[in-house]
Amino acid sequence: MKPLLKSFKTELRLTESQKDKVRRSLGICRFLANQYIARNIWLYRLYQRGILDEKQRHFVTANDFDKYINHVLKKKFPWIDQCGSKARKKVLVNAEQAFRRFFKGQAHFPRFKRKNQQNVKLYFPKNNKGDWTIWRHKIQIPTIGKVRLKEFGYLPQGVTIKNGHVSCEAGRYYVSVTAEIEETSRYNNDLEASYHLQTDGIGVDLGVKSLAIVSDGRIFENINTSSRARRLEKRLRREQRRLSRKYEMRKKKGGSTATASANIEKKKLSVQRLHQRLANLRRNHENQVIHALVEQKPRFITVEDLNVTGMMKNRHLSKVVAQQRFYSFREKLRRKAGIIGIEFRIADRFYPSSKTCHACGHVHKGLELKDRIYVCPACGYTEDRDLNAALNLRDAKNYRIA
Repeated sequence: MKPLLKSFKTELRLTESQKDKVRRSLGICRFLANQYIARNIWLYRLYQRGILDEKQRHFVTANDFDKYINHVLKKKFPWIDQCGSKARKKVLVNAEQAFRRFFKGQAHFPRFKRKNQQNVKLYFPKNNKGDWTIWRHKIQIPTIGKVRLKEFGYLPQGVTIKNGHVSCEAGRYYVSVTAEIEETSRYNNDLEASYHLQTDGIGVDLGVKSLAIVSDGRIFENINTSSRARRLEKRLRREQRRLSRKYEMRKKKGGSTATASANIEKKKLSVQRLHQRLANLRRNHENQVIHALVEQKPRFITVEDLNVTGMMKNRHLSKVVAQQRFYSFREKLRRKAGIIGIEFRIADRFYPSSKTCHACGHVHKGLELKDRIYVCPACGYTEDRDLNAALNLRDAKNYRIA
């Protein structure tokens, strides 16, 4: 039995001193990441002006910048030492990887880390024997100490923890750990599905009206059209208007909008929590749909290669497309299929699955987006547009295995 790496995330109950320590460490990591990005931008501009030549280095690696921190920045800002060295180094390595991906054309240019975005995490590897010890109600985190858990018994006990991260989202603190578990462990949620007998392969058509339409007739609705999501979005719009009015009143009174008052900070926190609730609602629906697709263990799953970037350029559909999180859904489904042992296929991007008749293979070039029922002009075959596309994806011959 080969060991599996599985991640677990849960909320923490920190004391006030522990919260202060985590906040300071997150601020230091964000400061160093911004310094690293700014340093590389400055060197590249010198290179563009001709001040630096080809032989001179116009890109600083994470290792070199870490040496610069230890020898120069620490003398200027001694409070940098209040954050652990491993957490500082991990932030720099992540920033360097972002630059490498940009150079390869795989991502956009790295952005500066903003305090309100809360996209910085503290990384802690397991260096000592007592690090990352998990009990039912608490956990030992390096440099922070023993911390109580909000949900008892969720994190795995008696397994090897490789590393972990501590993060802050909407005023709440979370820990995520990477554990090495056995394939037959009770913490492996995919064990039951992996033992099922294989069934026929399926095709999955992703859409805006419904999240996923399966070739066997199952339809998974769009969670954003549910009453719960609509209520949350309505509350979010109301809170955003209130926050905007507070900024306007502060501006009229001659105050600075760069610094926020206590009331503004409270309102910002309420907006962040509503954003988090909406994100959790969508993420939970994604996970439920993916579990329903893989639990029957089909022989293969075929999905279409959507051009999400092109779809986002349509100003009428961009918001709905962004809320559906197509890329996140596909990547989660691919990883889950790989764990269980299901072949994951991605159809060719230019395969006209919606316009092709599943009965005779005729391509209906005049089919428009508003036509929700597919009627073949050649043989008269009639079917729901999305179900016809899912059937074509199931039988597609031109695909790649991810």
